[in-house]
Formats: sequence, structure tokens, C-alpha cells
Amino acid sequence: MSKLPKVTGRDMRGVMAYPPTPALPGAERVDAVDTVDLQETERMIRTLIADGVDAIALNGTLGEMATLTLDEWKSFASCVAETVRDVNPDFPVFIGATTLNTRDTVSRMKFLADLGITGTLLGRPMWGDMVAPVMERFYRDVAEAVPEMAIVVYDNTAAFGGIIPRSVYKTLVTLPQVVAVKYAGGASVGFRYHNDMAHTGTRFPLMSIETDWFPAWEMYGEELVGMAWSSTTAMGPGPVLELRDALQQGRTEDARWLTERLRWAHEPFLVGQDFMEFAKYNIPLEKIRINEAGYIHVGKCRPPYTEDLVPEQHVSTTIEHVARYKQISEEIEKKFGPRTKIEKV
Repeated sequence: MSKLPKVTGRDMRGVMAYPPTPALPGAERVDAVDTVDLQETERMIRTLIADGVDAIALNGTLGEMATLTLDEWKSFASCVAETVRDVNPDFPVFIGATTLNTRDTVSRMKFLADLGITGTLLGRPMWGDMVAPVMERFYRDVAEAVPEMAIVVYDNTAAFGGIIPRSVYKTLVTLPQVVAVKYAGGASVGFRYHNDMAHTGTRFPLMSIETDWFPAWEMYGEELVGMAWSSTTAMGPGPVLELRDALQQGRTEDARWLTERLRWAHEPFLVGQDFMEFAKYNIPLEKIRINEAGYIHVGKCRPPYTEDLVPEQHVSTTIEHVARYKQISEEIEKKFGPRTKIEKV
């Protein structure tokens, strides 16, 4: 390989934010075209960087990779790339390139590489469930095809039809392009997590969701779990970044308190009650909570995963979750003071 990514697994530390793809009015229509709100996209990227997140991943499930047209995806990626170049060209951004086949994924990765994007958030083809040897070949093929692109492996058991087998991790650690794994939320800090980490070690982090980060950190330390992923940051990243600071500064009791408050705020949210039920309404529930929080204006969901078909009880518990998050945000600011923004935006 003549080229390698500009980041490694050991560089991945802090909080990786997972924001949505903002939508213009009418995006929920079947005949809608050019639905990406590029003005809000630019503001979203500038704001997240200014507020202090350490990396950004886009176009996963919440990022509506499955429902953007190719032209929309390209315009969104181009807007993100231009914005990051202006703010901080070295800021790590990972844009999704998951498709139903290897060739389309490689084509999208090459487009991102030409834009100068750090890397890709990459799931796997899911029309047919992938057995371990097929999965290994897929990740090896895309890494060899676009060697300069870093890869954050997207582990979503519901979306991709099962777990990443342990044998696959033995292949992933041999690929310098793989710099992190977005580990399935509720599975982290469990038996599978422990055994998978036995294969990955310090090569790259198996990123837990922010509500599991503290117990993972206590068990394994920063060298193994130095980065967490968080879509909650799209509601305002302050509480999650306070947790990061507490962990990095060795303030164990503050980290414990922050984790307890974050978990309390998440209690009503469906994802922690019934993940498989949540997976049916993942995109609209995430966009409902982000719009309600008001930090980013994300607009409506693109079809077929639209808000109007979400059961009312799931909407109401999501709204309660947002109210709790706003409450703890105020508590945390009172306890630790307002956060300082990064100057260049």
C-alpha cells in the first residue's frame, strides 16, 4: 500500500459525535429532491467543533444513509468537507459509505478521499447476512481499494443482521485503515465486549455509548476505551463533554455522578428499554428528540422511515427523555460552570 490514513487507532480519544443530516421542509415527501439543508449542515459542523467534540461521524442510521439519494449524499459530504477545511483541516470527520455492495462502497469512499475527508463510518452490505469469511473479505477489499481512508467500523446488530464475529476482529486488527469500532450500545461492558477486546487490545478502541463509557473506562482504562460515540451530542454536547473531561482528568466521582445523571435522563428513551423495538423507529425517534432539544434543526425524516408512523407512546417517552436531558444540562452547568468554546468558527 502506498498510502495510509492520517489517523490511527491510538489517535482516537474523546467523544465522537453522531449528528443527523439536516433536512429542508418537505423532505418527508416521496417526490422530494435536494432535501439536504446545507446552511444548517454548515452551522451544525461549525457548532459541534466549536463546542469541543473530538470527532464527528455522519451518515449512519441517524444520518439517513439509507434514504439519501446519491446526489444528496454528495452535496452533503462536499458541504461538510468545505466547512471542516475552513475551520480545522485536521479535524477528524468520518462520513458513511455503506451500500448494498462492495463496488458502490468503494466508489463512495474514493469520492470522500478526493474531498480530503479523514475516513468513513462503514457498515456492511445487509441484503444477505454476511458470514465471517465474507465480512473479512469485504473489509479487506475496501481497505485495499482506498488505502488512504480511515475506517470506523459500524457495528449495529439490528441493521446488519448480527454481531461481528470474534474471528473477524482478528482480520480487522491487521488493517491499518481500521481506527475504531462503533460498538453496539447495550452490548458494551459485557462478556462479548470483553472477549472482542481481547483480540483488538490497544490497536483501536471499541467505542461504547456515552452512558456505558465510565464503567468501561473503570474496567479497562483509557488506553483501551479512550473514545466514546454519542448521538446524544446532537441534543447539545455539554453533559457528554463534561464526562469526557472528568474521565481524562481522573475525577472518578465526578465521572460517576455524570454517568448516573446521563442514565437517568435516558431512562424514558426506548433504546434502553427495548433495543429491537427501538430499531424499528430508530431514525424518526432520534430526529424527534434532536428537534425537540433545539440544538440542531434537523427537519423531517426522509421516506420510508417517517415520524407520522411512530407509535404515540414512543413519541411521548422521547419527549420526556429530552426534558430530563435539558434538566441535567442545567444541573451540570451549575455544578461545573459554562463550557468554553473553541474560538475559530
